Amino acid sequence: MNGYRQALLITLIMIVTMSETVAGRPNATSDLGSASIPVDGISEQRAMTIAKQHFKGRVLAINRTDHFYRIKLLSNQGTVHTILINVTDGSVISIH
Repeated sequence: MNGYRQALLITLIMIVTMSETVAGRPNATSDLGSASIPVDGISEQRAMTIAKQHFKGRVLAINRTDHFYRIKLLSNQGTVHTILINVTDGSVISIH
């Protein structure tokens, strides 16, 4: 019984220690890179959805700057389009 209590105590200490480590981080997903949702503005996923509303097809590339997303999309007709979408509000800046 003593070994069982010791193992339980060690497990509880590990859980508490791990919880404090994760809880102390301001955003546990912040180091996931560009796949995470930006702190300010719309997400990449939302920008791709907006782009696909203008052209049905497949996203080839997406890049984010401070002000806009640049999305390259291959339409179902085989044409490559570049769409700039405002990061802040999701409005379409230009379509080429």
